[in-house]
Amino acid sequence: MAHIELDLMERQVIENMLLAKASISQIAERLSRHRSTIYREIARNRFVDGEWPEIDGYYGTIAQKNAAERRHRRRKLVRCPELLEAVIEGFEIGWSPEQIAGRMRAEKMDVFVSHETIYAYVYSEDGQRENLARYLPGRRKKRRPRHARKPRGNVFPPERAIRNRPDEIGERSTFGHWEGDLMIFRRELGPSNVASLVERKTRFAVLFRNGDRRSKPLMGRLIDLFAPLPRSARQSITFDRGFEFVAWRELKKGMGTEAWFCDPQAPWQKGSVENLNKRARRYLSRELPVAALSSRSMNEVCDLLNGTPRKCLGYRTPREAFAEEIRRIT
Repeated sequence: MAHIELDLMERQVIENMLLAKASISQIAERLSRHRSTIYREIARNRFVDGEWPEIDGYYGTIAQKNAAERRHRRRKLVRCPELLEAVIEGFEIGWSPEQIAGRMRAEKMDVFVSHETIYAYVYSEDGQRENLARYLPGRRKKRRPRHARKPRGNVFPPERAIRNRPDEIGERSTFGHWEGDLMIFRRELGPSNVASLVERKTRFAVLFRNGDRRSKPLMGRLIDLFAPLPRSARQSITFDRGFEFVAWRELKKGMGTEAWFCDPQAPWQKGSVENLNKRARRYLSRELPVAALSSRSMNEVCDLLNGTPRKCLGYRTPREAFAEEIRRIT
């Protein structure tokens, strides 16, 4: 059954019946609506004045205006093709709606959208026609009710937030602290991607192919690659809050490596690996069929990146800087 929004006449009936002290059930019966519809309408569109609480209440005309403004926001991506194009570009490189919206604000774009507007468009008729749901982490064709969505507070607990990370990591004064990410490629080429990691002090890069975006297999590959290093060379890894990293506890259990996480919608807080990704794109374009890449090809890309002199290292190469640090601790 299609959802039909309340109109101005119905909202005026709600206003009048509330003034007459009618119950929610009575209002719902009068309008042939479900009680939850009336509860939700009053909660969403009730007028609140911070200075004059005595005039707080439900007013039909104000409620109609609020509802119209929400509909207008939902259509923002239809009215602004350039904005929609920017959202789709973000999807194609693997960003979530939260990351896309947060980046737009961080870049102080003249026109931007909230992540809720992006979700609303994805699940609208227009978004379904373009099959945009395939870009979402869960790839659901229908959005779950709000009460059914699981909070990520327990997945990425506050004590693991980047603000609680030791200062020495941010200052790059200590060796063995990494940043990690996934490089995403065109979806029609399959689920394969490239995991990218960079050691913050030496800028040493590690890239490897990854079959899909499941978190436990990814953490298993990280442990296999990093466990042979001395413990002090793999002290921590900083990630964003993507679903690919929800199994981060495996790192601590498997090799004693701590994990830290950027703030929500702030992947740029791991700027070293973001910069690595941009440099690696010279050799690994989004149109590249990653699944067909050989291990030798991946190693050649790493060699190119780690063999490039860097100004921040006094024009030493990351390979030289990393080798020097390893010699110091072994």
